[in-house]
Amino acid sequence: MIKFLLRRLGVIALTMVCLSLVVFYFVNLQPNLRRLAIFQTEMRASDQDLENWLVRNGYRDNFFLRYGRWIGVAAKQPVIDPATGSVVPRFRYCEEPAVATVSGVLQGDLGCSTAFKTKVANRLPQALKATGILMLWVMATMVPISLLIGVLAGMREGSRLDRWLSFISITSTATPEYVSGVIFSVIFATWLGWLNGSAATATSEGISFYNFTLPVMTLAIYGIGYIARMTRASMAEVMSAQYIRTARLKGLSFSQVVLKHALRNALIAPFTVIMLQFPWLLSGVVVVEAIFRYQGFGYLLVSAASNNDIDLILACGLVSVVVVLITQLISDIGYAYLNPRIRMS
Repeated sequence: MIKFLLRRLGVIALTMVCLSLVVFYFVNLQPNLRRLAIFQTEMRASDQDLENWLVRNGYRDNFFLRYGRWIGVAAKQPVIDPATGSVVPRFRYCEEPAVATVSGVLQGDLGCSTAFKTKVANRLPQALKATGILMLWVMATMVPISLLIGVLAGMREGSRLDRWLSFISITSTATPEYVSGVIFSVIFATWLGWLNGSAATATSEGISFYNFTLPVMTLAIYGIGYIARMTRASMAEVMSAQYIRTARLKGLSFSQVVLKHALRNALIAPFTVIMLQFPWLLSGVVVVEAIFRYQGFGYLLVSAASNNDIDLILACGLVSVVVVLITQLISDIGYAYLNPRIRMS
């Protein structure tokens, strides 16, 4: 098991480096750097002025050198004003050291947010906390309901209950978040009048039915159908296995057969699918938080992309990579626990 974990951690470290390089490259393409220079100078600045700003602030240095500075393995050089010879920060609203300093992601320095005019480390934790609370309630709602639907359908494969539950699962899976979000808004705001036209944001006016309950419902609806279908297929396969027939021939009751023999083996595939919902939720919250104005990670990412906030986009991309890889590691560990053959191999 230790060798298994060490191999997975090695793969995670290599994958993280490769993906961070890819994200850093695409975020630092010429059009993005040019827009950044325009936002930080003047809209009427000449091309030469924009180029001088990029050169002065290190954006024209070697790509791997800039990547090393961002990661925190290479020293960041202070910016010198050619007119006065004094040290000036890249951005007026962020304090930066006046001497060469090794300060990057590894040291907790994620840069400055040009959209929110503060350090990324001051803004990102708030958004992650808000989205973490949202995702916790989504999973607490989605997982029990989907497992219950899948187990009930798989236990009686081909029955009328199975057909009805399968129809509900397929319908929910076929409804994307932006569709169900709009439908819920119309139902509760226009038809029932529960919202009273309120679209309060979670961070400024507190959690409300509009910006929290509806996002939870919207995200859970899609995931319930997907997990339920996987659970139903796994449960139906297990119920037809030879050892289940043997257990029933020994005189065990149907509930004992399901709970003691079938359920654990049937949960191996759904467990992997459940862990894969975390990366999906990260992409789903971008749409849902924008619709309901819930100021979490997705809302922050949309704001960063809209305002060409390079450091914030890089930080959000790094968080996404970490979440995906960590959930994959947890999925591998859980799969090995549920399936002894993985541990022995």
